[in-house]
Amino acid sequence: MADRAYAALRDRLMLLEIAPTHPIHEPQLAEELGIGRTPMREALKRLETDHLVVSYPRRGTFATAVDFHELNYISEMRQVLEPVAARNAAANRDPEIRAQLNGYLARIDSLDPALDQRSLLLLDIQMHRLIYKAAGNKHLEETLVRLDNLVTRIWCLVIDQMPPIAEHIKEHSALLRAILDGDADLAAKLVTEHVAHFEQALRSAP
Repeated sequence: MADRAYAALRDRLMLLEIAPTHPIHEPQLAEELGIGRTPMREALKRLETDHLVVSYPRRGTFATAVDFHELNYISEMRQVLEPVAARNAAANRDPEIRAQLNGYLARIDSLDPALDQRSLLLLDIQMHRLIYKAAGNKHLEETLVRLDNLVTRIWCLVIDQMPPIAEHIKEHSALLRAILDGDADLAAKLVTEHVAHFEQALRSAP
């Protein structure tokens, strides 16, 4: 139950469906998600570790603010860690992982740009999480998921001034192919370019 609450709240916070700095109404959310107060509190503790919520004594829990200046630090870490994850993923020959990667590649190749914004965002997020999982290093995976969550919040803040999400998602096609082909060097190169291009697009948003 705590895992379910964590996943549901994480996505809402990441997509700014719970607005930055807004209070987290624990009883209301617990009732809405059909869970008890204890798993809700466990989920919020994890979200605080992820820097998505912050708790204050006698005041309650709030969604963290989105600080565009954090992009410098997040991008600095992603530029180092994302290529490591891509290289490791390219070496992963696990049939189940490869089937999932192929599934996402097929979805990109037949992507309907008319999909709603939330569905497209979640598709992008899920692809990144799968690559991190394929890297086979839980510490690397956890760090990159946390960084991706934070950069997605910045993205959502300026998304109306950014290029269409579908264009961004299609950039993953070559990356997924390189990973599936086992081409670690190309996968690392492509993800480095992808992170740099995304940061530049964020900074260019009015």
